[in-house]
Amino acid sequence: MSEIEIETPHGPARAHVHPAAAPRGALVLGHGAGGGVGARDLVAAARVANEEHLSAVLVEQPYRVAGRRAPAPAPQLDAAWTAVCAHLLAGPLAGLPLVTGGRSSGARVACRTADATGAAGVLCLAFPLQPRPRRGASAPPPSRLGELEAVTVPVLVVQGERDPFGIPPPAPGRTVVRVAGDHALRGDLDAVREAIRGWLRRILDM
Repeated sequence: MSEIEIETPHGPARAHVHPAAAPRGALVLGHGAGGGVGARDLVAAARVANEEHLSAVLVEQPYRVAGRRAPAPAPQLDAAWTAVCAHLLAGPLAGLPLVTGGRSSGARVACRTADATGAAGVLCLAFPLQPRPRRGASAPPPSRLGELEAVTVPVLVVQGERDPFGIPPPAPGRTVVRVAGDHALRGDLDAVREAIRGWLRRILDM
């Protein structure tokens, strides 16, 4: 594993690169809003990618590299992510089909930038379909389904059955796998791994 610091329009990002021998593709994943790249589902996804002969990259957004926990606004996250993917495709991932994704907020970023990064697929771990419901709120929280609907390449959503942020529906081109647990996806990591493995095999064999 190697670390690469990558300049973006909003400060340096950090990429943790887990190369595969003779890779047939690459999986680039981003972290959640308040978390980091050590999240168990992200680490599990990177290992599955390596086992399936994909190089894996876990990306820390600039706000996390700077030591902040509060996430940057969406346009900044998207611009930094796009810059990181472009840098990787010009360097260690050159010539490889690219699958992007992440957990929670990172999944949303990957969906919004799928066209800009040239992604062949998007992996969403615990996609937050709606903000956490507020106690006493009279109206339902707004849905983020539009971010998923806008993606034109294959999408896998792996979601905990008890996720308080909701569960996206399946759709043509979008596979939704429910696993035991909540938003943290710690309840059944084996099921998470197998869902990712099967999907990666399918989209890379297309």
